[in-house]
Amino acid sequence: MPCAGVGARSGQSGPKQYAPLAGRAMVAHTLAALVGVPRLAQVLVVLSPGDDDFERHVPDFDGWVARCGGATRAQTVRAGLDVLRARGAEGCDWVLVHDAARCLLRPAWVDALIDACLPDPVGGLLALPVADTLKREADGRVAATLDRRATWQAQTPQMFRLAALSAALDAAGDAVTDEASAIEAAGDAPKLVVGALENFKLTWPADFDLAERLLRTRP
Repeated sequence: MPCAGVGARSGQSGPKQYAPLAGRAMVAHTLAALVGVPRLAQVLVVLSPGDDDFERHVPDFDGWVARCGGATRAQTVRAGLDVLRARGAEGCDWVLVHDAARCLLRPAWVDALIDACLPDPVGGLLALPVADTLKREADGRVAATLDRRATWQAQTPQMFRLAALSAALDAAGDAVTDEASAIEAAGDAPKLVVGALENFKLTWPADFDLAERLLRTRP
């Protein structure tokens, strides 16, 4: 789980992964969902080198923590893959990458992704078909209406073989914004697995209000 960002668009006073939601830090909700998936052998959190706050916000986390995050998501994920290798993971092992900011994740959705990807030669990601009409903007005005047919909104987790993902990230560079993009650039086609609308990424200030309400109304 890459967790080295600062969340500049979130409107929070500090890194958004530590913003309080329903009585816990956002990242604590995310980790609780991942820990609730028995088939995951281990959970690794990749922090920025100067992060001294994680243990204070998630004192009961007993997974792996590495402070080797980079300036971009791709750098942080790539560094995390090296940590997994150093801790004994092999190139053929499956690795799931999940955004810390998708804190409404449910273990059942992770299990559905694993079930879909285990027999697949490439791997895949949770995603949702786009329902809204899409507009391209220029100077604050609509420049074009885009064809939404066969268009999906990528989510996480995204699940690929460790060696394949490492090589794809090395080749794609730092510009890619998710793991599937790197795999695509390497010539493979990740499998799309239907996710849930609730699995959105907290980015803007209003997202935190919505997540708070959803978390407090869960059983």
